[in-house]
Amino acid sequence: MSLKVGNPAPKIQAKNQNGSVVNLSDFLGKKVVLYFYPQDDTPTCTTEACNLRDNYHSLQAKGYVVLGVSPDSEKKHKKFIEKYQLPFDLLADEDLKICNDYGVWAEKTTFGKTYMGVVRTTFIIDEKGIIEEIISKVESKRHHEQILG
Repeated sequence: MSLKVGNPAPKIQAKNQNGSVVNLSDFLGKKVVLYFYPQDDTPTCTTEACNLRDNYHSLQAKGYVVLGVSPDSEKKHKKFIEKYQLPFDLLADEDLKICNDYGVWAEKTTFGKTYMGVVRTTFIIDEKGIIEEIISKVESKRHHEQILG
């Protein structure tokens, strides 16, 4: 299944870094930046998270809630958040259900090696739960600019 702009965003129910259950439906009435990334505390993922952190107030001012998703555990997310003072929730997707529902778990190739992993992708979801934009070529150093247009 390939998601497109205009599709309803697949439902999400996952635990955040504190073990609290988060549902995408909790944010109806707000715009959501749902960003998928491969792994906590790796160079490119850290650059992306810190770019969103440093520009968080600009995103909030435009009405956005930011949620990050990776296959990492709640415990690993908590350490990542504490290390970089991230002001938004990170959702644990250890069973890859969310990644699969959003079509971001796919075959990747790095240095000639092929493997399965998270394809860095951001979904902008409108107040009604509809996908408004899909950013598939994420530029980690200026990701907030891509979101804000």
